[in-house]
Order: sequence, then C-alpha cells, then structure tokens
Amino acid sequence: MSNSQEDLDYCENAIKNGSLSFHAASRLLPRAVRNSCLALYAFCRLADDEVDLKEDKSASVYDLVERLEQVYSGKPRNLPMDRAFARMVEDAMERRYNTFDELVAYSARVASAVGVMMCVIMRQRDSNVLARACDLGVAMQLTNIARDIGEDAREGRLYIPLNWMKEVGVNPNSFLKAPAPTPEIRELAHRLLSKAEILYQRSESGIVCLPRAVRPAMFSARHIYAAIGQEIRNNKYDSITLRAKTSRTKKVGLLLLSCAQAGASLMLPGPATRYAQPLEQTKFLVDAAEVKKLDGSDWSERFISILEQLRQRDLEHYRA
Repeated sequence: MSNSQEDLDYCENAIKNGSLSFHAASRLLPRAVRNSCLALYAFCRLADDEVDLKEDKSASVYDLVERLEQVYSGKPRNLPMDRAFARMVEDAMERRYNTFDELVAYSARVASAVGVMMCVIMRQRDSNVLARACDLGVAMQLTNIARDIGEDAREGRLYIPLNWMKEVGVNPNSFLKAPAPTPEIRELAHRLLSKAEILYQRSESGIVCLPRAVRPAMFSARHIYAAIGQEIRNNKYDSITLRAKTSRTKKVGLLLLSCAQAGASLMLPGPATRYAQPLEQTKFLVDAAEVKKLDGSDWSERFISILEQLRQRDLEHYRA
C-alpha cells in the first residue's frame, strides 16, 4: 500500500489535471487544512464522475454509500483517494468533546460535509434539502459512535461527550483503562441513539427531493444505519463486548423497503420536517452550498465555497 504522502500527491495531481481553479485556490490554504481539503475534494470529484458519467446513477450512488461506510469504519478501498480521505477522517477523530454540541460540530465536519457535497454533485442545492442531508450525516455518525464505543475505547479514543459522562458519574480515563458495559455507559449509548433517531426521521423529507434515480440508495443508507442502532438496542445497549451489525438478509429487506419508500414518495406531499431549521452546527454548510441566485457557477466553484467555510472553522479551532 502507498504511504500517506504518495496518496496525497496522487490526489493533488488528479485535482491539478481536473480542476485548475480549485488547485490554484488550494495553494492558499494552510498546510494542515490543505491536505484534508485535497483529500475530500479528490474523493468527491471521483464521486461526481461516478454519478455523472454512468448511465446507472442509482448503482453509482449505492457504490458511493458503501465506499463511505468503508472509509468511516477505517477500512477504505485500496485506492489513493479513499485512503487519503480515510486518513483525514481518522485525524479528525483523535479529539475529545466536552459537550454534545461539540460532538455534533465534529459530525458535521466529517459526515454532513460529505452529504452536502453529494447534494451539490446531484445538482440539488435547495437549503431545506441540504439541511436534511446534514441531519442524515450527523445521525449516521452518532450511530457509528454508539456502535464503536468499546472498539474506540480499546484504541484510546473517546467520543461520548465528557459532560454526559460526568452527569452519570463515569470517569473518562478510568473507562478507557477498563471499558465495561455498565448501566451508565449503556444509558449514554441509548442517549446517542435517541438523538440520532430524531435526525433520521427528519432526513427523509430531504431524500424525497433528490433525483428519482438515487432515492432508493439514500433511503437504504438511512435505513441500514438506523438498523445498526436497532441492533444496539437489541443488545441492550452493550457496545463494549458486542458489535452491532445487520445481516445480509436484513439488508436485502431494507433495500426492498427503500425502493418501495422511494416509489411512494413520488405520490405523497412533503412532510413539514422538510422546512425545519438546520442544526446550528451545520448551518454554515447549508449557507455555503445553497443557491441564492442563478449565478452560473459550476459545482466545483460551489465546492470551493464549502471548503472555504471548513477552512475558516479549522482556523478558528487552531486559534482556540
């Protein structure tokens, strides 16, 4: 396998050949931020080609969802762009979060940002749809965190908000030394999944606004990740000694459900949740990607705007 610098060099060369405007703009970014932006842009540029250039767009979106799942599970495909993007996510995962709001801000950066990029790629830039894509990204990330509490702890990583742990009387350092499925930790897993479930419900009203061909894939992403949460519930919220997963049979059933739901959504009026305000932590992404006027800009220009917002957030974090 290539090392991280070789992967980044590959991404940069691909961008230089495919988007001179972004490559020129990226040279103004601080190095710590630039590498992450190069990896994210290269990954999403490849996704754009997959969706835009192939006739079977639904299959391309299914494949992209699977690739994203592999990235966030730390097992990216053996491709330079996937490996570089996975390292970007891993670097972002090495922090601790004092509050749930901080955890949502992290989830917005590593998951909602990709959801917004996918909307831009699919030429859907309505603010309400973008907000619901952000909801789905946060929900999926919270589910990942609830599922991986034990695995992360054994690697020295902790995502449960520290003030939540204090509320239930769990010392973070003691937990990392000897992770166990105590009633307190189970309660915190329950709390994470409850937050995620609200966002899964809200996300559906945005999925129905996406191009018809990709709706089944996006509904399946929503349902398959939510099913992981249900498995955690079935395990009585033990994410320490057990790792929740859905069976192949279950996934097939959810795929059929998603296809049916996508078809039914063509005939039903949109629910009121479509117009819910974006999460405070994702509003900057919605503002960056939203089309406020027909200015003729292409998706790469809009993409740069989103990355500029991420850059500003990074700089604020570094200054803090």
